[in-house]
Amino acid sequence: MKTNTVLELLILPALLAVTPNVVRAQDPPSEETIEFFRLNCMSCHTIGGGRLTGPDLKGVTERADEAWLVDFLLDPKGVIDSGDPYAVELLREARGVYMTQVPGLDRTKAEKLIKLIVAESAKERSDFAGLQISDRPLTEVDVALGREFFLGVTGTANGAPACISCHTVSGIGGLGGGRLGPDLTDAYDRLEGRKALSAWLGSPPSLVMQPVFKGHALEGEEILALVAYLKDVAENHEGEASASTLEFVLLGFGGSVFLLLLFDFLWRKRYRATRRPLLRKSHHAAMGSNS
Repeated sequence: MKTNTVLELLILPALLAVTPNVVRAQDPPSEETIEFFRLNCMSCHTIGGGRLTGPDLKGVTERADEAWLVDFLLDPKGVIDSGDPYAVELLREARGVYMTQVPGLDRTKAEKLIKLIVAESAKERSDFAGLQISDRPLTEVDVALGREFFLGVTGTANGAPACISCHTVSGIGGLGGGRLGPDLTDAYDRLEGRKALSAWLGSPPSLVMQPVFKGHALEGEEILALVAYLKDVAENHEGEASASTLEFVLLGFGGSVFLLLLFDFLWRKRYRATRRPLLRKSHHAAMGSNS
């Protein structure tokens, strides 16, 4: 028994040296990979939670091999446009919407993402099965509260910025909201309903929104209220929000005129107090030179 134990101890390091990939494959996903998936993938995909904008990724390696998946992650449009049958089928299921190329993704990160999906697929319930948003009927109270969150009238629990600072929707009035982000009038329809929109609000994929919402994530009932409001906007307002550029220019011009008149009123006496001594001094100097 002692001899066998000694032999095992001698052989084990050698086995580890010649099979590093086997050991590495069993390593748990790193926090960096988990966070990368959370920020860049959760808005369109679940692992075991059903389809969102993109397909459910549970068991994806049973539908395509890992090398193909890595290539697709790195250049989804290129693989689709090559005529690959499975890629074309994915495009059809997505109603013609191409998967966007993930910024900052390289082959090493793509391979780690696949390992993460495999590990999560093996769980009874993945950590990425999706947000647990209530499926209760949406009410007028939800719509009203969602409008308040959108406008910033009511703050969120974690201090998320108001949607209006970057986005607009039809029927919002005033100057129509921000223009940094897209018009959200048809967001409910564009993202195909409640589930996908909830996922998008819970984990915004935008490079601009990611750092802004880091540490300020929306909570379940807040997401539900915003979904209710955007659903109401999509159903009751036609088309995108009207352009407010002319209104903005006119308002800016009017404000500029008002400020100029105000400054003129406030400073007119001070200008006169400065001019009069200068004029007198110039007049006396001229008279002296003439004499």
